[in-house]
Amino acid sequence: MKQVEERILSLRKELHEHNYNYYVLDEPTISDYDFDQRLRELASLEKAHPSFYDPNSPSLRVGGSVTKDFPTIVHEFPMYSLDNAYDEEELYDWEKRIFKLLGTDSVTYSCELKYDGASISLIYDNGVLVRAVTRGDGVQGDDVTQNIRTIPTVPLQLRGNYKERFSIRGEIILPIQGFHDMNKTREENGEEPYRNPRNTASGSLKLQDSALVAARPLQCFLYQMIAARPLFSTQMESLEAARNYGFNVPQNNKHASSISEVIDYITYWNKERTNLPYEIDGVVIKVNDISHQEELGYTSKSPRWAIACKFKAESIYTTLQSIHFQVGRTGAVTPVANLEPVHLGGSIVKRASLHNADHIEKLDLYINDRVAIEKGGEIIPKITSVDKTKRSPNAVKVKYITHCPDCDTELIRIEGEADHYCPNVDACPTQITARIQHFISRKAMDIDGLGNETIELLYRQRLLHSYADLYTLTYNQLIPLDRLADKSVNNILKAVEDSKEIPFERVLFALGIRYVGQTVAKKLAVHFGSIDAISVATEETLIDVDEIGTRIAQSVVTFFSSLSNQHIIDRLKTYGLQLERDQDLDQSLSNKLSGQRFVISGVFSTYSRNEIQKLIEDHGGKVSSSLSSKTTFLLAGENMGPKKRVKANELNIKILSENDFLIMI
Repeated sequence: MKQVEERILSLRKELHEHNYNYYVLDEPTISDYDFDQRLRELASLEKAHPSFYDPNSPSLRVGGSVTKDFPTIVHEFPMYSLDNAYDEEELYDWEKRIFKLLGTDSVTYSCELKYDGASISLIYDNGVLVRAVTRGDGVQGDDVTQNIRTIPTVPLQLRGNYKERFSIRGEIILPIQGFHDMNKTREENGEEPYRNPRNTASGSLKLQDSALVAARPLQCFLYQMIAARPLFSTQMESLEAARNYGFNVPQNNKHASSISEVIDYITYWNKERTNLPYEIDGVVIKVNDISHQEELGYTSKSPRWAIACKFKAESIYTTLQSIHFQVGRTGAVTPVANLEPVHLGGSIVKRASLHNADHIEKLDLYINDRVAIEKGGEIIPKITSVDKTKRSPNAVKVKYITHCPDCDTELIRIEGEADHYCPNVDACPTQITARIQHFISRKAMDIDGLGNETIELLYRQRLLHSYADLYTLTYNQLIPLDRLADKSVNNILKAVEDSKEIPFERVLFALGIRYVGQTVAKKLAVHFGSIDAISVATEETLIDVDEIGTRIAQSVVTFFSSLSNQHIIDRLKTYGLQLERDQDLDQSLSNKLSGQRFVISGVFSTYSRNEIQKLIEDHGGKVSSSLSSKTTFLLAGENMGPKKRVKANELNIKILSENDFLIMI
């Protein structure tokens, strides 16, 4: 038995090495025939000796397991989206913001291609792949580990001196030739061809049969290592380390010492991208120094230290047939263009957003105009221009509506805002149902089993007029309705009951307060602790919360000043929802730093920046991203920009060393 185990381990090691040589280095050291013979031997031995099973065995690359469900997994580190820049001026503006935040005028950059595929997060523990999770909404995604194991360029076992546990971000792509080969086969079989490589790659990750995934020529490009503590000094260093670990990291990255060098890189690849064997849609620029990345941190949606420069999108002309107007949950009315169907960027486009009245006026739109459309950010179609030479003399000019298309209430437009709104918040059918749909969504109350059609049906049946009515629904009310059988009804009622345990910050998000997303909701929940405290907060006290501006503060005050909203909140209290923060989550180690506001800058030896921030908050203090008159201390580590020190002195802010801080706590 010992001999068998040794042979299995030897084959696994050898095959991992050959996979790396073939797929990552593109330098095969063994023939395909010899590789297959060793793989067959390994599979045979593993079948005969199941006690030696290893989920990361090379034999499992072929797939074969069936997954009927893909569990939702919360990301260990959120997968943020990137802000976009579309011209040189926006890149220079981004750099200016970086200089200001860092207090320096010297930063270098890592330039990387932006691959057009499906984002993935791979988690390794002691050099072994333990989990692969799709991006999802950035906070949580789907566990697709079984399918990812079949992709040859995803190492199952790392090489060299790997770190104990880390995540690495990447993109699952389908090379252009592989995409064409797949479509050729489908056409020969009389099947509909796939639309584009990106969508095909993304859909592959959710196939239930991993053998089907293994049969597709998918690849994985990796580009960002993340751990609880910084693993490397620079982004370029981390990419090189990733290559040495066995990850498929493309060699076309560049270290740039200025934005002008960044622009040269962008210009080059904008011309050369058609010569690549896979699709890219732009370039990603990152601040190279990891300590700078930590200091710059994140907004609620994106890292401050990275930006994507998108290449100009494909454009095509079609005919504007009509316009309809949609009402959202906040009452905002969005015009949508109905177009003569046209093929663009791998899909059939029938509609395009027109944003608002100003945009329609700027385009000078007429019905039956020939309009140019492109996919903004390669995803959302938009009208960019009009060919006025093709306009009919009898064409009718597009006019923005004056009344709500659903309830006929006269629309309003708040000064300084681009959108028109329906003010009939409490009686506009679409607003009511949209708010309920938002309330039950996965990121909010996660009430499963109630789709949009069911919500609208319950509204028409007068069973729902607000999301508070969800908690009064009964079996006898639901069972007579179409499409709702006994099991469905019981599942709905159970999901409603279970939602009473959803934590306060998600309940706050679920209420649908304008401008209050997940991140803002959590900040408000942590700061105030309860719905009662938030409901009586003034604009001034709200603005005092980190990253809460005037617009958000005004929206919160407006929401809680509404009598109907007050009534709904009172009802939710009686139904037992979590409307205050769990005290166990708020247990501070002490109140030593209560009322103190810190700005953290530089690199620290004892703790990471995230750990220091947690320490401050655990002792009752607050952390801000920038210096102001409200700042109590500037906590200064090594390599802090000199401009921050100057500004701190100008504002008479005390500067603390790491040792000073540790003495305080």
